[in-house]
Amino acid sequence: MIKPKLSVMAALVAASFSSQAEVELGGSTSFEGRYFLQDAAYPGQPRTQASVAIEPEAYTEWNDGQDSLLFKPFARLDNQDDERTHWDIRELQWLHVADEWETRVGIGKVFWGQTESLHLVDIINQTDMVEQVDGEDKLGQPMVNFTTYGDWGTASAYILPYFRERTFPGVDGRLRPPLPIVSDRAQYESDAEQNHIDFALRYQNSFGDYEVGLSYFNGTTREPELSVAQEEITDPYIFPYYAQIQQFGLDLLKVQGSWLLKLEGIYREGQSEDFLAAVAGFERTTVGVLGTTHDLGFLMEYQYDERDNNFFATGQNDLMAGVRWSFNDIDGTEVLAGFVQDLDESDTYNAFVEASSRITDNWRWKVDAYLFSSDDETDTFYYMRRDDHLQVTLEYFF
Repeated sequence: MIKPKLSVMAALVAASFSSQAEVELGGSTSFEGRYFLQDAAYPGQPRTQASVAIEPEAYTEWNDGQDSLLFKPFARLDNQDDERTHWDIRELQWLHVADEWETRVGIGKVFWGQTESLHLVDIINQTDMVEQVDGEDKLGQPMVNFTTYGDWGTASAYILPYFRERTFPGVDGRLRPPLPIVSDRAQYESDAEQNHIDFALRYQNSFGDYEVGLSYFNGTTREPELSVAQEEITDPYIFPYYAQIQQFGLDLLKVQGSWLLKLEGIYREGQSEDFLAAVAGFERTTVGVLGTTHDLGFLMEYQYDERDNNFFATGQNDLMAGVRWSFNDIDGTEVLAGFVQDLDESDTYNAFVEASSRITDNWRWKVDAYLFSSDDETDTFYYMRRDDHLQVTLEYFF
């Protein structure tokens, strides 16, 4: 939950909604079921899991569209995992747009990156790990953002006045290590803890067929190191440690006909070890495959990370191959499937299938499947070796 004072944002909300500006209301609610294909590796974990989530949205603009306000809360109720029952403000942000600059104030979401299998440079928002195992869901981040743009490119600066701790599954949840991760026992390098003020910079521009992004982050790491509390032998647990880091990032996209060439790389210093990590690959799309209206894309990416023993460093020397199948129908049917093989350990791999389509204008279904395998007790996927699961979601848009 977000604890910083929101008096300024509350005043903006009250002012905008009390004005003559029209408020657009919408959002979605979803019903989700998970079925795990194996019995749990750890006691108390269920084979089935069900939950319901809601994400309403309110949007208004004024001053001839130069000012706008977006409010998007989120809540989930899970029948098994108390830690997955949670709520968050994904976005509560005032945007002001001028001719060559814009500013955002409030709680927002920012995405950086180009690659499919890993998003190394994406560091502004904290990962909401109780939502999905793929790490795509993010918590809202309090921020002040200023962006300016021109023929020379786009430059952005971010001040991040409050840190969001990463969420983790609870004792009764799946997709976790054998000991519970207790977020309430988190430790920080900074004496300011969650009130440490972080900042970030980003420059991006297009040079012919290339899109280039350069980024810099200074502050509390979004990716904690995990340690076992040794002092409580009778009831041990894992606690997160959040260090102060600097991260330098590069992301690159080259469009070459039906080919997309992608690269993300980072250098991070300040944790227990300084390290370099990168992911690079391509996506090639065939339009109208076999005389149909379908598009079929083939993806391949190589993952590299210098760290050896880190829970979140899953791609030290791995290769991902996948396909993206777009039906181009009125329902927007898409299927993405991928397989990631550890090149050092033949028995260590993970795979995924993500499919979705609309049923009507208001209803959409999603089917996701995730598989994990490892015989290496030091590998992250060893902890989830019995967490293969199928996830079915029915989503209603209002």
